[in-house]
Amino acid sequence: MKRPLLRARGKRAGRPAAAPQRARAPLVALCALFAVVFAGLGVWQVQRLFWKLDLIARVEARLHAEPARAPAPSALTPDDEYRRIALKGHFLNDRETLVQAVTVLGGGFWVLTPFVTDRGFVVLVNRGFVPPESRAPDSRAAGQIEGETGLIGLLRLSEPGGGFLRSNDPGNERWFSRDVAAIAQVRGLEQVVSVAPYFVDADGAPVPGGSPVGGLTVVRFSNNHLVYALTWFALALMCVGAGILAWRRGN
Repeated sequence: MKRPLLRARGKRAGRPAAAPQRARAPLVALCALFAVVFAGLGVWQVQRLFWKLDLIARVEARLHAEPARAPAPSALTPDDEYRRIALKGHFLNDRETLVQAVTVLGGGFWVLTPFVTDRGFVVLVNRGFVPPESRAPDSRAAGQIEGETGLIGLLRLSEPGGGFLRSNDPGNERWFSRDVAAIAQVRGLEQVVSVAPYFVDADGAPVPGGSPVGGLTVVRFSNNHLVYALTWFALALMCVGAGILAWRRGN
């Protein structure tokens, strides 16, 4: 009479063991899935890290290279950005544009002036920074260079649209970014000559009267990819650990 009772108890005691295993299987699978996803994101950030390091090295080389000839409007490539270039020609001072700016000298404006090169096309030149009290050309008449001249600066790609949460308003002469195409259209430059699809930040060469102040270009690239990669890999390892723990507890 005791033997059947023992077998019945054994069956009842064995049933709950399979249930936790089935319940934990989806959890283990989910941990494995997240581990793969996080590891993939970590690998992607490593790839981004090497890309960013290569970009910084190439830009640094351009910044310290001898000034090159300015590319023609149809010959621009992405690799030309931040390249030092030399220009010869003359300014169209009556068609300058003021773009709002914040620099180490405070708030004010960039002075963008069309420059007719000796090769026949026009380049917008960011001559430098002026404070609000010097926004009127008459207040810095000494710096309005007339006649043939030359300059050296950094080639920059156009900034279409506007600044952060602020769109350009050409009709009211409110500019928040150096949008070459829009400025050229408003100033009527494209109707006369070919305009380069880039602008040039003039270097810090002295200007008569001391204004505008050039050479304020900030070249800085954020590089947090290593931190991001380590974070993703750490999360992947945590998921692996959680999956192993769940599997062991289910056995």
